[in-house]
Amino acid sequence: MFVLLGLFWGSNFIYMKWAAELITPAQITLLRVFFGFLPLALVAWRKGVIHRDQLRHLPHFFVMAVLATAFYYFAIAEGTALLPSGIAGVLGGSISLFTTIATLLFLRTEKPNALMLIGVLVGFAGIVLIARPWEGSDRTIDITGVFWMLAATTILGVSYVYVRRFLSLHNLPPLALATWQTGLALLVLLLVVDRTGTGDILQNWHAAAGVAIGLGVLGTGMAFLIYYYLLQELGAVAASGATYITPNVALLIGWATGEHVGMPEIVAIILVLTSVAMLQIGWQKAVNQMERAASI
Repeated sequence: MFVLLGLFWGSNFIYMKWAAELITPAQITLLRVFFGFLPLALVAWRKGVIHRDQLRHLPHFFVMAVLATAFYYFAIAEGTALLPSGIAGVLGGSISLFTTIATLLFLRTEKPNALMLIGVLVGFAGIVLIARPWEGSDRTIDITGVFWMLAATTILGVSYVYVRRFLSLHNLPPLALATWQTGLALLVLLLVVDRTGTGDILQNWHAAAGVAIGLGVLGTGMAFLIYYYLLQELGAVAASGATYITPNVALLIGWATGEHVGMPEIVAIILVLTSVAMLQIGWQKAVNQMERAASI
């Protein structure tokens, strides 16, 4: 399950790259959320995790739907359309970096340690190596695409803090939160996305199957379900370790489909993965210290 989650997440970027040649990023987002919502709604109904009393949390569900689902997936699609899929995957793997920054900024109870601060710096070094701001007009990486990817990972990092402040205390089933979040995002996208030409995706069955099955059912709906299963079985730190696999899979798929993978890209992914590892170890140390302090 752990490896499968990394494969699902890592292959999302090539599906978006294929689809971006035929339809807009907003349309990709709409199709992704639609096909991702289907398995979530089915499993949530079978398990009976959706209840009427959850309607009192509707404003928070709506915020998560707009920011952590609709905007996040749209920004990822925009960035991937402008970047090689492997590079987009590496940048998408930096979520824990921005989650850490958001947590330290907005949750006053969280105190960083030296390892976490160094991890943030290492992560930014990897991002700078990918963006290469020193390149001129002949730059090989679209800086706009980089900014879209960073906007996506930043908003997702902030959304984790939002959940901790406003929803975690209510002990909602994660599956219920994911279902509400995805369902409301689907309604928002249906209202705002221009669907003209969406059928053009059918011109290429690879792209159509990639969006519907790979990106939607597997990369969104099933990925949610697997992640929450791993949270239950392994705990949060171990489950989030699937982010080690994601950028590697994205980069390998990009290389296999003809994208250039040079030494800067390899060094960048090493820096990003090192950053993720340092942040996870740093968080674990902080949690252990808090537990020891509480037991004294």
